[in-house]
Amino acid sequence: MENKRYWLATDLDGTFVGDSDALGKLLYFFEEAAYEVALVYVTGRHLASAQLLMEEERLPIPDLLITDVGTSIYQSDGQEDADWRASMLQDWQPNEIAEIAASFSTLKRQQLPDDRRVSFTVTEDLGEVDKFRKALNSHGLPHSFIFSSNRDIDVLPGSAGKGRALEYALDQYAADDIQLLIAGDSGNDMDMLSLGHPSVIVGNAQPELLNMKPCENLFFANEHCAGGIHEAWLHFYGDQHKLIV
Repeated sequence: MENKRYWLATDLDGTFVGDSDALGKLLYFFEEAAYEVALVYVTGRHLASAQLLMEEERLPIPDLLITDVGTSIYQSDGQEDADWRASMLQDWQPNEIAEIAASFSTLKRQQLPDDRRVSFTVTEDLGEVDKFRKALNSHGLPHSFIFSSNRDIDVLPGSAGKGRALEYALDQYAADDIQLLIAGDSGNDMDMLSLGHPSVIVGNAQPELLNMKPCENLFFANEHCAGGIHEAWLHFYGDQHKLIV
């Protein structure tokens, strides 16, 4: 995929997926463009869940699939990036994290196929979120803590996150002169939207993103889901649509 100078790195639920008409128009726009666009899906879903969504929504096979909030990276042939996986396992202590969480009754652990992340849903007292965060910090466990959509907690390896995974992917798989657009709609997208590359917060985004401070190359779309991606693509690259590159 290093021969593709244009990349779309996008969250799935509520961003790339959510408006089938808008997605069809976006994909047609890319098909008619004078350049190829590499698709990179960056999702909080685990691999099997992401694959099921891709099948249900008839999504194109991506050039890269980043799952589990950035803890796993898969190439288009399904092969996992072994170096990234190894880095995620360093100092990762999921059992200890789960033990600390067990003392907070309002945290309901999500059932996942493995422990590359430890995730919870907050069912009642949102005050427990900060208490849990502080408890993890007090135990000195290396981790990243992400709270999004006013209900979801993801505890990740310390070097994980969508932003860090995308930076790694760019370093390993992208051309030097890449033209990139990053798209997201919720709090677990914030770190990749803050990298400084052309980025879009779609119009239907969660409040935690709508209140995000403006930063370099960050575009707030009016349109929802794929419509917002299309709007941002035209904003950043519209004048290049008919160029032969």
